[in-house]
Amino acid sequence: MAAGPRVLNVNVGVLGHIDSGKTALARALSTTSSTAAFDRAPQSRARGITLDLGFSCLRTALPPQLGPGPGELQFTLVDCPGHASLIRTIIGGAQIIDLMMLVIDVTKGMQTQSAECLVIGQIACQKMVVVLNKIDLLPEGKRQSAIEKMTKKMQKTLENTKFCGCPIVAVAAKPGGPEAPESENPPGVSELIEVLKSQAYLPSRDPSGHFLMAVDHCFSIKGQGTVMTGTILSGSVSLGDNVEIPALKVTKKVKSMQMFHTPVTYAMQGDRVGICVTQFDPKLLERGLICTPESLHTIHAAIISLKKIQYFRGALQTKAKFHITVGHETVMGRVMFFSPAPADFNEEVQENAFDFEKDYLYQEAYLSKDSNASENKENDQAGEVQLPRQQWALLEFEKPVTCPKLCLVIGSKLDTDIHANTCRLAFHGVLLQGMEDKNYTETFLPKLKVYKLKHKEGQVERVMDDYSVIGRSLFKKETNIQIFVGLKVKLSTGEDGIIEGGFGQSGKFKIRIPDGLKPETKILLTAASKKKSKAGKGDTTKEDESSKNDSGQPVTISLLFKRYIFDTQKKMIQS
Repeated sequence: MAAGPRVLNVNVGVLGHIDSGKTALARALSTTSSTAAFDRAPQSRARGITLDLGFSCLRTALPPQLGPGPGELQFTLVDCPGHASLIRTIIGGAQIIDLMMLVIDVTKGMQTQSAECLVIGQIACQKMVVVLNKIDLLPEGKRQSAIEKMTKKMQKTLENTKFCGCPIVAVAAKPGGPEAPESENPPGVSELIEVLKSQAYLPSRDPSGHFLMAVDHCFSIKGQGTVMTGTILSGSVSLGDNVEIPALKVTKKVKSMQMFHTPVTYAMQGDRVGICVTQFDPKLLERGLICTPESLHTIHAAIISLKKIQYFRGALQTKAKFHITVGHETVMGRVMFFSPAPADFNEEVQENAFDFEKDYLYQEAYLSKDSNASENKENDQAGEVQLPRQQWALLEFEKPVTCPKLCLVIGSKLDTDIHANTCRLAFHGVLLQGMEDKNYTETFLPKLKVYKLKHKEGQVERVMDDYSVIGRSLFKKETNIQIFVGLKVKLSTGEDGIIEGGFGQSGKFKIRIPDGLKPETKILLTAASKKKSKAGKGDTTKEDESSKNDSGQPVTISLLFKRYIFDTQKKMIQS
């Protein structure tokens, strides 16, 4: 079959707040619509609201910046749902978007989901065009000034994002609203097409690597087989290849393929394609991934490197639960944050690898400018809190997830009130290491060297001789002191000591001072214990005062050690 003129496909994500007119805009732009397009769900048709990633396309002549010769530029319009509760769907679509079109209702400006779309755009895509829609609703006399005002406002909003200075176009996708007849030539739409052409670029596509496709629809054709339509996220596929459907644990042979109603024998990353395979029940796979056999893994937990999303209000706490989107699935997961050891805070960022040889410091929360982790309070006076250049989290999923080996991860709080005006996306990152073993807590986590710093304080009870003292209040009565024998301690008067063992039954213990007690420490301690014995004869209230005796504070004992949280033996380590 002779090759027609070359067609370059660019995926344009149409995102925006609910009812900003995204579907109408896609309809006004498009010339060919694919099966998934235009609100196929009955509930969606009834409300005029898109519930799934609809796809349609717009073909135009190849602009000169994209190379010589005849050819067509195809914009696949990925119409992403605007409902807050459907943000999961958008995140699925965001992985395949080359250019984002953020649709804003000109009469309302930025709304909650517009902000969330902006966040997703920054994570997932490089270029953006802002469309101010519904300009037909502005009174004619004030229309121009209202558009200018909103344009300025949007430029300000985008100032601190990577889309600073992006084009802003005003249109009326469906003049007169949903009930009006289709108009020949909606205002602004042809200008928008020119802007899209000027923004189009040759997306970097790579046919190598494992084949992975995000399927958004699945239906059967009698006598042919089952067709899966979707977008190829990585690699390529040819007629006759075997593809795996991990969710169903089956492998199928590719019988035929189509791209926008044209049969093809080969498709690669970024292409939007329908693949027909031998029959299976399409209801089993509404959305999901298909891939080169064996190339995805199913994991119960993961280590990710991550960044907090600046618009998320509130701290990211260890042990908190988030909705975690990995690959194409969203599941609940619990997080534990950790950072480099303080000495390594400024080390180079490791992009796509995790080093199990290194020590990492456990964190109660993700460290950010606004979080004030207690550990940093001492260094606070010196000015800025030191922040590491990279941070990680251990994610533990409530149910296993199937995803590629390195993929985008987004954490969100989707249970926040939909109408609350806050960004619910909390962090984004990259999956560095998945744990496929169900018993990963025993088989895998002990390799992860995350430690906590422990600090215990007690007091010197009395002197035994020049080289030893008895301490108290460092351990509870029931603590097995044996495991602490040999650990180093420091007295508040400066001497170093070593725990030698328990003393009596009440949690007291003996400390050996190898270099001997300083004379002034002995005076201090003898004075304190004399007072105590005097007070013992009087009434008890004096004893409380006597421990705060005039020689200042009692002599304290401090014990510092670190403990690796996944160490099954709970060893205490001192440097």
